[in-house]
Amino acid sequence: MDDSTQTQQKLSLTGSVALGTGVMIGAGIFALVGQVAELAGGWVPWAFLAGAVVVAFSSYSYIRYSATNPSAGGIAMLLKAAYGPGVVAGSFSLFMYVSMILAESLLGRTFGTYVLRPFGLQGSAVWVAVLAVVAIAAAALVNLVGNRWVERSATVTAAIKIVGIAVLAVAGILAAGVSSLGRLVTAADRTPPEAGWAGFLAGTTLCILAYKGFTTITNQGADLRNAERNIGRSIMISIALCTVLYLLITVAVTGSLTVPQIVEARDYALAEAAEPMFGAWGVRLTVLIAVVATLSGLIASLFSVSKLYDMLRDMGQAPGCRGRRATSRSTSPPGWRS
Repeated sequence: MDDSTQTQQKLSLTGSVALGTGVMIGAGIFALVGQVAELAGGWVPWAFLAGAVVVAFSSYSYIRYSATNPSAGGIAMLLKAAYGPGVVAGSFSLFMYVSMILAESLLGRTFGTYVLRPFGLQGSAVWVAVLAVVAIAAAALVNLVGNRWVERSATVTAAIKIVGIAVLAVAGILAAGVSSLGRLVTAADRTPPEAGWAGFLAGTTLCILAYKGFTTITNQGADLRNAERNIGRSIMISIALCTVLYLLITVAVTGSLTVPQIVEARDYALAEAAEPMFGAWGVRLTVLIAVVATLSGLIASLFSVSKLYDMLRDMGQAPGCRGRRATSRSTSPPGWRS
């Protein structure tokens, strides 16, 4: 395969952003608002904004290192450079790998729960698990087809998800009154956290989970065009998009519902906030967006975890198929193996 063909098959910046936001804007955001409200009270928007600031500092190290040494290993490569190819780098890389696997199982179960919601079967232990496996298998098939299909599917689903959530958020803001946007800069009419600043900090810590997916962008180093430049751009664009979207969501929810109502609604807080404008369709639209969010999150997460697995195999930390040569070895720096 010549260089021009390989370049054409690599991800574009748009595809990279779509994959990054696909992991970041998972189904968790639908439930996360209610959980953060328990801790941060009416200061939910500020908790998400503070989480974005914390993540921005963290992302700086990823951007600087990836610009120097982009690879499919992502965090594994960063840990190896910091601590050497030993127990520390291998152990924490495995922790990252396992956490991504667990996140995929959560996305799969969330997919099954939301699909069965209209039929009243969301509590079925059998059908939820069956649909979760089907969703994971479908996402794996998309990844097996190749990068072009991954990019296209991620771009389409990310667009649907972002536009859908934005519509619900804007509808909630309009229902509460455009003046509710002013609450971002004032504490008026906001219920402070019961635990004070400790509750706010706990809520901010939880909000960081909504941005954590940006780390998977670093796993695209071997598959992204002009990776030295585009990895950093993709991370910054993804975090900025998510920050704006999360602020719109939280302003809409806190402007329409009280803190006890948000906590009670939990999984459907956003739908409850949009109900004055959409009525019963608000819940149905939320279910649809959640299904798209879980599927796109699975596709993006499987893409990233497969790249991390290749690097762990090169490190000797994970088993590989006999007779199969590692695909990411060419992206590993000299001295990777100890």
